[in-house]
Amino acid sequence: MKKFKIGAIDLFCGVGGLTNGLQKSGIKVVAGIDLDPSCKYAFEKNNQSQFINKSVEDVTGQEVNQLLKNYKIKMIVGCAPCQPFSNYQKDKKDRKSHKDWALLYQFARIVKEAKPNLISMENVPALIKEQVFFDFISELEDLGYFISYSIVNVADFGLAQNRKRLILLASNLKKIELIEPTHSLKKVTVRDVIGHLEPIKAGDISSSDKLHQTSGLSEINLKRIQISKPNGTWRDWPDELLLKCHKKESGKTYGSVYGRMGWDGFAPTITTQFNSYGTGRFGHPEQDRALSLREGALLQSFPLDYDFIYEGKFSLKSVARHIGNAVPPRLGEVIGESILKAYRK
Repeated sequence: MKKFKIGAIDLFCGVGGLTNGLQKSGIKVVAGIDLDPSCKYAFEKNNQSQFINKSVEDVTGQEVNQLLKNYKIKMIVGCAPCQPFSNYQKDKKDRKSHKDWALLYQFARIVKEAKPNLISMENVPALIKEQVFFDFISELEDLGYFISYSIVNVADFGLAQNRKRLILLASNLKKIELIEPTHSLKKVTVRDVIGHLEPIKAGDISSSDKLHQTSGLSEINLKRIQISKPNGTWRDWPDELLLKCHKKESGKTYGSVYGRMGWDGFAPTITTQFNSYGTGRFGHPEQDRALSLREGALLQSFPLDYDFIYEGKFSLKSVARHIGNAVPPRLGEVIGESILKAYRK
């Protein structure tokens, strides 16, 4: 795409999933902005882009335009923290009290000040039910943007993951629609993505890839996973292995926890706790353990050589959080392809 010079700023960039995908499509991400300094290493190491450690509340439109001064077409992208709007949010009646509730308003403020040519926002589908989303739309419409948004399943675009996301595209030049699904006929499976990796045991680390390591299992959880069937549930277990919550009426609806994935289907949504056997259907299809960090990253569509770890000790919990919070790079690539396709016309 040599005719147009598109430069982007990635708000809430994390370790760079969205940035990585956009750059693969041909859009240069000049900088990523995030409040979490622990994301800096992975973001900069893999994307050759500047990491700015600050809250978006402190970012101004003038600052954004200064960063993008060498680009003909300016773009702001971002996935505001989705926890306030997620179905996993425990206190759904009081979402507005969450510390991240108002960050989408900050996104709108930055857009109003910077007036970029292009905007993309990605988040959980439940956001579409919230007033903050419609306020965001109204702000963009008042500023003269053409807007489109849709809810997609990332499996339709080549991820082996059953994960629905809301994607918004806006432009002050023309309406941009998301490209058609690229994998509507042939889906990518768990086997396709992680089936080639070296077998390891719970608590072990691969000799060739330090990210391919797993959490350990207690004795009883080892017994539980050994008896678990691919795509099965804890309902397949004998009574002596059941948890107390499974025996209560309130716990009987949570069939996916302590489950194994199947080789020839999709992984569940990769959350920030995908490396823990008890938090979802995160058991390996045949090895007696939860997913490794590398497996979670691959299921999120990060490249095999994506480097998350600086030399020295690191926390499995922290890296799993980085991976689970990320926008899948493939989704960033799809967003970029959608924009470039519209501009080629």
